Amino acid sequence: MAEMRVEHDSLGEVQIPDGVWWGPQTERSRHNFTTGPLMPLALIRALIQVKSAAAEVNSQMDVITPTVGQAIQAACQQLLALDDQKLRAQFPLRVYQTGSGTQTNMNVNEVVAHLASAHSAQTILPNDHVNASQSSNDTFPTAMNMVAYQAMTATISTIAQLNTDLLQKETRYQRTVKLGRTHLQDATPLTFGQEISGWRATLVADISTLKSAQKRLLDLPLGGTAVGTGLNTTPDVTAKIISVLARELAIPFQNMTNKFHGLSAHTELTNAHSTLKTLATDLLKIANDIRFLASGPRGGYGELTIPANEPGSSIMPGKVNPTQAEALTMIATRVLGNDVTIGVANSQGNFEMNVYKPVMIATFLESADLLTGGIAQFDRLLVQGLQANEEVMRATVDGSLMTVTALSPHIGYEASAKIAQAALRDDTTLKAAALKSGLLTAAQFDQWTDPLKLTNIDQSSHQDPDF
Repeated sequence: MAEMRVEHDSLGEVQIPDGVWWGPQTERSRHNFTTGPLMPLALIRALIQVKSAAAEVNSQMDVITPTVGQAIQAACQQLLALDDQKLRAQFPLRVYQTGSGTQTNMNVNEVVAHLASAHSAQTILPNDHVNASQSSNDTFPTAMNMVAYQAMTATISTIAQLNTDLLQKETRYQRTVKLGRTHLQDATPLTFGQEISGWRATLVADISTLKSAQKRLLDLPLGGTAVGTGLNTTPDVTAKIISVLARELAIPFQNMTNKFHGLSAHTELTNAHSTLKTLATDLLKIANDIRFLASGPRGGYGELTIPANEPGSSIMPGKVNPTQAEALTMIATRVLGNDVTIGVANSQGNFEMNVYKPVMIATFLESADLLTGGIAQFDRLLVQGLQANEEVMRATVDGSLMTVTALSPHIGYEASAKIAQAALRDDTTLKAAALKSGLLTAAQFDQWTDPLKLTNIDQSSHQDPDF
């Protein structure tokens, strides 16, 4: 049996394992909420950063003494220097706890107070000192916005790297003609570079919307304290704390104008996740395009060759599966489900407090982390090694009937349709059917249906890497 020590809170005495840094409120929560994942360490670190900034300002503003403030800051720096494993040992609480995140805020307060007391000649209290000028109701959503902003930065960076590699493929296959497909049916030709440019432009648009939503997360609701009124603090203290956070993290955080909004609703976080959801839908489309075009090698499209990262089957030798595409599409479906969770959770603002905060930020971080990691491995292990089977692409174009579209301006839509229908009915080439119609010569056919000319590659602007 582990040795225990006895501490007390406002409800009475609590036995706590000797040697841990937390206090009675953490210990109560540890036994009262035992289901689900642990609170993300990124959020814990953000709360510690808030405590450090608050201690600096509180000591300057005579809310606490300079000695206490310095001890709290020293404790915070000690915690922030810990690796994840050592930090986790002191922060054992679950996501599924009180909807305000109060137990986790108190977990941070108690651990910081324990360490700060070791740096000081006096006892430093979790509520009166570490939590001074704050409430769980404003520190927790402040930390939510902080970590969501940082998580999105990582995701955006990973998309940008994927786009860099897509641009290389786009340039390489700029004039490689292939068959276009609409409605899963043959369409007019384009180049593989043009097709890739469409994927890349989609991701450029995603980056733009992600950045726009991310900026809204810079507004921090700190200073609202319990219900948004700022009781037990002042606007000046709040502004200074946010300024310290912006300085320390080199992120331009700013004071949220309406704290009632910041505590009762998480519109900015919900909107930001919706952009992650849109990114997920676009990645699902791109990954599906690639894996279908790489299907085969004999029974599918066979237009692309993808890297063989691992054996594809436990029973079929030599099989290569599009595993990176499958992993990314599964991630996308998870993010789509997470968006429903966050949307419903955001609706649960009961009067002055949204009480689904922990699940919202844990879900948000899961989506951002999954996308960041999934995009990176998809890029590294699939996109970078992707190759076009140019002969297969050309053969498919040559066998297609849809180049007949180029004949319409010369012989009319109806006559062109009859030629295409005759080629399909008689199982002949389009050229043979066209010549049999007597409406054009072989030279005219070759001139009018040159596949590369049909792509308008020399007139298109898709090659601009900054579009």
